[in-house]
Amino acid sequence: MTARIALVMGDPAGIGPELMAGVLNLPESCADAGVLAIGDRRVLAKGEAALGISLDIETLPRDAAPPQPEPGRPIFYDMGNLDPANLPAATASAIGGRSALENFGLALDLAREGKVDAITFVPFNKEALRLGGNPFDDEMSFAADRLGHSGTVAEFNVVDNLWNARVTSHVPLRDVADLITEERLLEHLDLAVRALKEAGFERPRIAVAALNPHAGDGGSFGREEIDVIEPTVRKAQALAQTQGFAVEGPYPSDTVFVRARDGHFDAVLTMFHDQGQIAIKLLGFDRGITVLSGFAVPITTPAHGTAYDIAGKGIARLEPTRLAFNMAKQMAASRK
Repeated sequence: MTARIALVMGDPAGIGPELMAGVLNLPESCADAGVLAIGDRRVLAKGEAALGISLDIETLPRDAAPPQPEPGRPIFYDMGNLDPANLPAATASAIGGRSALENFGLALDLAREGKVDAITFVPFNKEALRLGGNPFDDEMSFAADRLGHSGTVAEFNVVDNLWNARVTSHVPLRDVADLITEERLLEHLDLAVRALKEAGFERPRIAVAALNPHAGDGGSFGREEIDVIEPTVRKAQALAQTQGFAVEGPYPSDTVFVRARDGHFDAVLTMFHDQGQIAIKLLGFDRGITVLSGFAVPITTPAHGTAYDIAGKGIARLEPTRLAFNMAKQMAASRK
């Protein structure tokens, strides 16, 4: 059964319109999946103009019944929710954030109803989302609420075949140590294993990063490694053989990504946001994608932001969006 992918217009004042237009203009993007693009057709036209292209795509109004797109024949679901003439250029705004939330909300509703199998969105801007009415800190929490999901979810950053998972995400650094528990470590390790298998890794190899400098250096710089992280890794190793993965650590965070870069691991489970984000973006910012996992459907997006400074110039790199879209297709097909 062919996977059905929702491609969502994010912030309309950034490079999203041209990224969506660029992906829809690639024949291979839609050849092996049913693609439903969601946004305002006038905003998509801005993206086409930036690239100097004209898309031949079937367009339906927002009051039409949700369509079932076929491979090779993408459909644009026109929300009609944003006149570009009213949009402040290249800046975060309430009108832009509101349209992005409506677009994403529809895709999530379709996912909840079993009508799409994965979602890719072009970049959001968190300030615009807040101005537009998002009551949550980020789009992941918005998605959890819209999907009625109460379980653990995670954000992975991916460059090439190297994944970064993390135990804590958008929390103050002063709170991180108290959140490093056996339960959280095992939950996020399990999410990483499942996501990696959906992405095509038969037996994922995962390195666990330490929290403290030099992995605590035997307790000299903190005891989290001794009291929590290492015992949890040993417990996970007892499960790994029967569950089809490998896990090692904790490794000092200033060297673990060197090992991973050199091919010893498929993923690194870090303890906090910037511990892994800095490393993974240095390894390939222009190729990075983000995967939201733990939901009923996989959700992907390019790892970069809205790039207001180059919006509409037609020079934005399409590769991260193409890779995010391909990852959504791969993970959806794996689930099916």
